[in-house]
Amino acid sequence: MRTLFPALTADGPVYLDSAATTQKPLPVIDAVTDYHRHHTANSGRGTYSWATTLTTAVEQIRVDTAHFLGAHAHEVVFTGGATAALNAVALGWGLTALTDGDEILYSPRDHASNVHPWLRLRDTLAHFGRHIRLIPYRTTALGEADLTDIAAKIGPRTRLLTLSHLHHVYGALSTPQQSAELLPERALLCLDCTQSAGHLPIDVRALGADFAVLAAHKMFGSPGTGVLFCHERIHDQLGPFLPGGNSAVHVQDSALVPDHMPHRMEGGTHNLPGILALGAALRMLRDIGTDRIADHNRILTRRLVDGMRDLPGLRILPGPAHASDGAGYGIVSFTLDAITATDLGFVLAELGLLVRTGAHCVPTTPHPAPGESDSVRVSTHAYTTTEEIDRFLDCLTTIATEVR
Repeated sequence: MRTLFPALTADGPVYLDSAATTQKPLPVIDAVTDYHRHHTANSGRGTYSWATTLTTAVEQIRVDTAHFLGAHAHEVVFTGGATAALNAVALGWGLTALTDGDEILYSPRDHASNVHPWLRLRDTLAHFGRHIRLIPYRTTALGEADLTDIAAKIGPRTRLLTLSHLHHVYGALSTPQQSAELLPERALLCLDCTQSAGHLPIDVRALGADFAVLAAHKMFGSPGTGVLFCHERIHDQLGPFLPGGNSAVHVQDSALVPDHMPHRMEGGTHNLPGILALGAALRMLRDIGTDRIADHNRILTRRLVDGMRDLPGLRILPGPAHASDGAGYGIVSFTLDAITATDLGFVLAELGLLVRTGAHCVPTTPHPAPGESDSVRVSTHAYTTTEEIDRFLDCLTTIATEVR
């Protein structure tokens, strides 16, 4: 399988930054180049064969995406990425559905893409005299969403709970289905699945999601493509997102009236090479099996944690390293005394080990938790080998000993 990833050569660097973006397999690369090289056209527009064939392909990928998520095809919206998908929830749902005094529960330690849209929504609504409250909830010592704190903060005006299924820094898996059971009837659950999609089997109905977002580039696909799942039970609450050409709306008495889903949320020209690449990525994930990928990442994570645990001056951030159940999801973040994460990342890169450093897109807070503003993140995927983990651990051991 590894031979399908042309960037991963035997004499090249060790790529340990899959949580930022995954490497691309040949079928995905071919899907992008074939679109540009052969029969370039637009979908949903022309009646000639190039266009109609492409339209059929896009809708088949929508069906495949729905199957991947345990959803229906009309619940799958293609977006410009996970960030665009979360903003679609804020603008396509929140802008019209929320009223004065409503509340949104969120985690300030989630990715900025699952924080900033809600801040912007609050400020936008305030301009029109509707004041909503953003209520932060805590994470546990393991890096999971704190269900006890969430339960204590849910009230009769709670309209949305948004959380990360798999945290992008801590590598901790939350249990959204338990959170969904706590919510009042009118409240919705929005899941950021950008790290779990392609790493774990996902069933949005079993998770209790009303909204769920994916980023194609984190699951073998190409950048600039995302997926927004919208449960059919809330379609009547959704206004058009990016209204314009190709969006399913019509004008009645000089007003926009939304038509059928999912095209109501898909104004403008699709990222067609990206959607075709997503289709190829989904086929590859199906052939490998996300359950097998999950098992592989668990083995790599435990090997990584066990090798890091006793290194002098090294502190592992919350996550599976602090759990007793042997879990692991392919993400481990840490700090090392006497050297900044940025400098450590530079040294590791010079040794041929590519990792992520910095704040990892966690919004700046007045009192950040230790390691929150500057840490090293190691992340794996199906193409990562145990030999590469051992090479990383050997280098890290040498560095930790020397800086001590």
